[in-house]
Amino acid sequence: MHSDRPRDVLIPPLGLAGTLTLPVNARGLIAFAHGSGSSRLSPRNTLVARALNHRGFATLLLDLLTPQEEQDRSNVFNIVMLGDRLVAAIDWLQSQTSAIADLPIGLFGASTGAAAALIAAARLPDRVAAVVSRGGRPDLAGNALPHVRAPTLLIVGGADSGVIGLNEGALARLQEPKALEIIPGATHLFPEPGAMDAVIEHASRWFERYLHSPSSVRAASRQSQ
Repeated sequence: MHSDRPRDVLIPPLGLAGTLTLPVNARGLIAFAHGSGSSRLSPRNTLVARALNHRGFATLLLDLLTPQEEQDRSNVFNIVMLGDRLVAAIDWLQSQTSAIADLPIGLFGASTGAAAALIAAARLPDRVAAVVSRGGRPDLAGNALPHVRAPTLLIVGGADSGVIGLNEGALARLQEPKALEIIPGATHLFPEPGAMDAVIEHASRWFERYLHSPSSVRAASRQSQ
């Protein structure tokens, strides 16, 4: 499939719902992990995904829980399970046709989804090439943080004071390359004028810089040290 039109997919083994968009000559594929109280239909993640599509990246927006599981709020904060679901989604992507399977994988996580993305990156160091967190809780990834090899960008709103500190603590536990971008005046969901535009610009630049095969990124990082 080569099309800018989104396609609904089901991720085995649970049949988790996803939306896959594959531009012609895609340069990489970015899977999105949403936060608590959201879904693959999140207007903010959809906005980011469309912008990345326009820059030549394929995207997968997916739900990490079944509708039944979403009824139990404790599942939303079961970060290890959410990380497992994201790993399963990556496995599924790399079982598809070469047009999809051969693309380097990036992860974009929001809120608790950021922790799930980092857990998946730590478990798949040879498959996840880059990670971006938007208003995330990377601290919830806990002991997985030092094991993340993918270049990681943390984006936080400047008015999201409590989350800034949690991101700073997580940043200290991550390995290079890593960065923290604070969007001045933005709150947790980045509703302020221009805030999501800034998120998109920072995320796009990060993926354009680092979304290659993980081994080539690590080699380039070592040469620059």
